[in-house]
Amino acid sequence: FQLGSRSMFQAVSSLIFGNEPSKMDIEVEKVLAAFIDVQDDIERSNKIKDRANEFFKDQHYDMAIELYTAAIDSAPSAVLFGNRSMAYLKKELYGSALNDADNALAIDNNYIKGYYRRATANMALGRFKKALKDYEIAKKHSPNDKDALAKYTECSKIVKRINFEKAIAGDDKKKSVVESININDMEVESSYDGPHLEEAITRDFIDKMIEHFKAQKKIHRKYAFKILIEIRKWFMAQPTLVDISVPDDNKFTICGDVHGQFYDLCNIFDLNGAPSEKNPYLFNGDFVDRGSFSVETIFTMFAYKLLLPNHFFMSRGNHESDVMNKMYGFEGEVKNKYSTQMCELFTELFNYLPLCHLINQKVFVCHGGLFKQEGVTLEDIRKTERVRQPPDEGIMCDLLWSDPYSLNGRAPSKRGVGCQFGPDVSEKWCKDNGIDYVVRSHEVKVEGYEEHHNGRVYTVFSAPNYCDQMGNKGAFITIKGNNLTPRFTSFSEVPHPTVPPMAYASSLFGFM
Repeated sequence: FQLGSRSMFQAVSSLIFGNEPSKMDIEVEKVLAAFIDVQDDIERSNKIKDRANEFFKDQHYDMAIELYTAAIDSAPSAVLFGNRSMAYLKKELYGSALNDADNALAIDNNYIKGYYRRATANMALGRFKKALKDYEIAKKHSPNDKDALAKYTECSKIVKRINFEKAIAGDDKKKSVVESININDMEVESSYDGPHLEEAITRDFIDKMIEHFKAQKKIHRKYAFKILIEIRKWFMAQPTLVDISVPDDNKFTICGDVHGQFYDLCNIFDLNGAPSEKNPYLFNGDFVDRGSFSVETIFTMFAYKLLLPNHFFMSRGNHESDVMNKMYGFEGEVKNKYSTQMCELFTELFNYLPLCHLINQKVFVCHGGLFKQEGVTLEDIRKTERVRQPPDEGIMCDLLWSDPYSLNGRAPSKRGVGCQFGPDVSEKWCKDNGIDYVVRSHEVKVEGYEEHHNGRVYTVFSAPNYCDQMGNKGAFITIKGNNLTPRFTSFSEVPHPTVPPMAYASSLFGFM
């Protein structure tokens, strides 16, 4: 690694493309400049690694990744690839994490953390059999390690369960969890001090429910199940691509990931007004996981959807899936606050969520992004079968997982699924389908939003200070029916009770 070559590249890039070095680039240069006089490659690599470890400890993962990369360029080692793999895992870039774990193990096949990293990435991608092989190797290398044994045992149970379910699967349609639920048999105890849901959802019920949640209390399981059963009926009847019509003078708001940050969700409604027929909303996926108030978040959203079925919209995100919910806390939270039976109902219900929305035939909204395959049309999307767990390939996968990037063409995704798509892809797809621009979410942004591809793509992310550590702002987009130009509002986080993010996540998915 040569500091001069990096600076030269940035200077040439700035001249050719007009790119200014980012704040992170400047910070990286400052760190590397401190070691420019160190002649020994290994010594320089170790010094850069030590600084990268400090940034990682402070949860500045992008900086850590840049510095680990510099250290690897100077003198690659299994530890460096393993450390960068860990940083990629923290960023949910599972494809890059897998590559680095492979590189670490290619250098040293006795590097145990490499097997853990690779197993964790494969778990996140739902590749349980591959993960099990790595956990088995880790267990054999460290037979007295309780954590290695626990992870191997738990992953083995998952694989056995999946194999069993496949073995007993027949031609008969699987019964719904709803068939095992009898709301009439659920007694509301006299000690319950929350809101009562007698018939249909009312605004008064929602207001009281939100206040009940803010007091860190639950609504009764009878009412919780009633909401879930009713919302399931509604989403079952929805198409994969939902058309939305916004009248000329009406405002319409689009929000991105909320990730269980209930108090920040309430703040959006404080800043922008509560949902109503005159103040409609679209939430663009990843309602749950990570944040430890996902139950409160999802019930608030579902209640508004039942109250305002044609003025409150919800797109599925990649975290509305069984694998993600097991990893990032939603399943554990539902079990803790309610029951395993409710977890199963959520898993079933999430399968019915629409994948995307089309506003006034001109603004396309999906969680992830555009497609690996050339020539995908709106009609192709409408015909896509969505009632399932997200697959590893195809239209549904790309809608949930893909990301824009700055180069033309397409590239493999750093996440391990979906793809990265460039400005030429966005331009052609929008023109071919008569779309003005695409709104997507799926990525943390410093200001809560970002413009890509000359205004053909926008990212909006609505979870400020994501996971209580990223320091980002949240944002939402507002448009008018007769003026679809997006307007962005950024906002900061608000206080919440001292429950840390990922409080209910499974220990199986802890990083080693």
